[in-house]
Amino acid sequence: MTSASPVKTYDYIIIGAGSAGCMLAKRLTENPAKRVLLIEAGKNDNYIWVHVPVGYLYCIDNPRTDWRFKTATEPGLNGRSLLYPRGRVLGGCSSINGMIYMRGQEGDYATWVKATGDDTWSWQNALRRYKAFEDYHGDANQWHGKDGEWTVSKQRLRWPIMDIFKEAAVEAGIPASDDFNRGDNFGVGYFDVSQRKGWRLNTSKAFLHDAAKRANLTVVTEAIVDKLLINASKKDCYGVQYIKDGKITEVLCNIANQGEVILSAGTIGSVQILERSGIGSAAHLNKLGIPVIVDLPGVGENLQDHLQLRMIYKVNGIKTLNTKSNSLLGKLMIGMEYVLNRSGPMSMAPSQLGAFAYSSPGQLSANLEYHVQPLSLEKFGENLHSFNAITASVCNLRPTSRGSVHIHSIDPETPPVITPNYLSTEEDRKVAADSIRLTRKIVDGRALQPYTPDEYKPGRQYQTDEELIKAAGDIGTTIFHPVGTCKMGRDNDPMAVLDSQLRVRGIHHLRVVDASAMPFITSGNTAAPTMMIAQRAAELLTGE
Repeated sequence: MTSASPVKTYDYIIIGAGSAGCMLAKRLTENPAKRVLLIEAGKNDNYIWVHVPVGYLYCIDNPRTDWRFKTATEPGLNGRSLLYPRGRVLGGCSSINGMIYMRGQEGDYATWVKATGDDTWSWQNALRRYKAFEDYHGDANQWHGKDGEWTVSKQRLRWPIMDIFKEAAVEAGIPASDDFNRGDNFGVGYFDVSQRKGWRLNTSKAFLHDAAKRANLTVVTEAIVDKLLINASKKDCYGVQYIKDGKITEVLCNIANQGEVILSAGTIGSVQILERSGIGSAAHLNKLGIPVIVDLPGVGENLQDHLQLRMIYKVNGIKTLNTKSNSLLGKLMIGMEYVLNRSGPMSMAPSQLGAFAYSSPGQLSANLEYHVQPLSLEKFGENLHSFNAITASVCNLRPTSRGSVHIHSIDPETPPVITPNYLSTEEDRKVAADSIRLTRKIVDGRALQPYTPDEYKPGRQYQTDEELIKAAGDIGTTIFHPVGTCKMGRDNDPMAVLDSQLRVRGIHHLRVVDASAMPFITSGNTAAPTMMIAQRAAELLTGE
């Protein structure tokens, strides 16, 4: 008869090896006296399409790398349900995202300070953290850092049609820009990307590869966290229960020596784990028969996301990726260019050209972001169109619509109900109509006229506000930026799940460190801000 294996104890248990978790694993293992466990539901990132930039096409909606969530049917999208990709692999969403390096704008962080009452979330403090982990393609300066783990590169290709669109945007009053990371992003230019020598850079490669060499880090993959272990009377989170290979394992946290459990499972995953553990809205948990440990009605609420309106324009007399890749020879040439030079279409981020603009004069800062692509398709996962075309996706950076994420089963493999509530406010509907009109203004400018742009989607037949809102519902889709479901807030905010130091209210030794902590969505792509949140958590946990 063999005795049971002793339960292992760690100083820090990190749940989720994504954009935040990988950085935390490296930062927290810098102290060799601290034992750290990192638990990831997905597999290792040794999958070629994780690392080839264009591989996002093969990673999204692929069970090898993606949770493959879907939203509920959305009234604002005329009854459609959307794919809602979230990374299930080492590196998390940084392994499948669009690789755009974007901090947001200065005003975003002012809203965080106001929401939390904590000036450590100010733009200047955030900027210091960004610079600490950044390895910028230019020289170090007041805006950018050098020699950090996170490489920020220029793109390794240009498209003539993108340069022409940029010229048209300038004609429409949007100034040229060579850097979208200085706090005021109004302008048009090429995005900087999270790549290294033509390969995707994910947080596993940037942070975890070095940390994994340390004796004080243990990484467990293909393990689903079922629930947190909590002493209900003392409100102490003292460990984690996970499932791997059909076996339930419990691991403990050394809370007697200031140990902590850190939830970095993302805007969807962190909510699921909290609710299964008895932390959330008492009314919702009671319906599922889950014993309530802390009644926190904000868990799973405050979901925010950027809805992109994908406007497609046919063009003539100029090549786009649609026709460049529609022959065997074209595909061969594209492949050879990448193999030989790590450049060309296979090195592409999904969007190359960006623009930040105002939907109306009353906006305090640029509230629209364009992701412009030299290609078009009916929907993600389908083949490119046979005709030459560009896609000008435009999103409302500061949506006022709020959605939710909630479990409806205690089974950890059952997807939650995701309800973004896109276009559910009058303000968001107005911004959608205004943004379609602004796109038409850009495309109708002198620069693009030689190429006779023809609006394929949504189509010029949509003109009135009511018609444009209907059109927005037809062409709108997520740009994969869900945040806010475990938001930070002040003590007097009944919907705040976390305090300003990312600690879960009412529970000791438990923090949430990921995009769900954002009280308001940043004005841009959300991967870099999530890493900045992890950098702040590392400061708090190490006392720096």
